[in-house]
Amino acid sequence: MTSDFVQQYSDLSERDRLSRSPHGRLEFLRTRELIRRVLTTPMRVLDIGGGTGVHAEWLAGDGHSVHLVDPIPEHVEEAAARPGITAEVGDARRLTAADHSVDAALRLGPLYHLTESRDRARALGEAMRVLRPGGILIAAAISRYLSVLETGSNGRLDDTLTPAVREAIVTGNYDGHVGFVQTHWHTADELRIELEAAGFGHVEVYGIEGPTWPTLDRAGLDNFPALLPAALHCARLLERDPLLINTSAHLLAIARTERCMSE
Repeated sequence: MTSDFVQQYSDLSERDRLSRSPHGRLEFLRTRELIRRVLTTPMRVLDIGGGTGVHAEWLAGDGHSVHLVDPIPEHVEEAAARPGITAEVGDARRLTAADHSVDAALRLGPLYHLTESRDRARALGEAMRVLRPGGILIAAAISRYLSVLETGSNGRLDDTLTPAVREAIVTGNYDGHVGFVQTHWHTADELRIELEAAGFGHVEVYGIEGPTWPTLDRAGLDNFPALLPAALHCARLLERDPLLINTSAHLLAIARTERCMSE
């Protein structure tokens, strides 16, 4: 864990990340929608890298038994104060949960914060270990095209910024040029390949926000309610379109442990 990561998150900046911008609100609604499609009955859910419990709270409200793990103590303290949630400080690469002890594992942040592929593989291996046979993995990633769409829409993309934006697209290495900490950004194909390499089957990758999120940000929060219905329709229509999936700011992979393949 880098010092930049700790500084970024220790001020509880995640508390309002999914509500302070139009695209953040769209990300929250669509992430919840996609997760609810597969978590249809009460389950034992491990929310790995769950921050302050923004998603864990509604999962607990849906009747799931939710335990949250996060590396930031302030996050864990806030999450544990939410109703129906237990929480502990921990590392996505070294979980304390027992083998085959949970029905669903969420990783809505660790995969992009683990910038080395070997660390992402370790984290996915840990998810495989703690999931029961037939268990569900739900993993989020940042799209490599986030920066070019954001800076191309808000007027910031110029000759100075272009090399860094191109680097993110070509390699997935994001250097922090539009804010946030250094992270690894995926394509939908790369995310699928990483999960399959870790042993997961039935991998399906979805674009979360669809291509309208930069327009929503330019329109502002005041116009968000009027524009949201069309944006949701657009995101749903294109969520698995191979030509447009990477225009979402975030990707969501849903997979099952390989052991369920023979069931």
